[in-house]
Amino acid sequence: MHNPATIKQDIKRMMMENLMLQSGLEEIGDDQPLFGPGSLGLDSVDALQLVVALDKNYGLKIPDPETARKTLQSVNTIDAALEADAQIVLNK
Repeated sequence: MHNPATIKQDIKRMMMENLMLQSGLEEIGDDQPLFGPGSLGLDSVDALQLVVALDKNYGLKIPDPETARKTLQSVNTIDAALEADAQIVLNK
């Protein structure tokens, strides 16, 4: 079963472990942009590391840059992608 609060904490923890973030776990907002103005300040190298970590930890495949742009906007968009991916797997 998908528990958004737990998954979001896990996503934040994974980000802390895989990226060189200066902020603490509690400082990362669910809707906070990951890239661009007012964001966590991630760059293209961080995006690649995040794509690899999501595949390794959750089996989430991000096949192209457009999917990456949509998925990696915030913790909430990553959570939504994981939930959608889980639904696809369940429906197979």
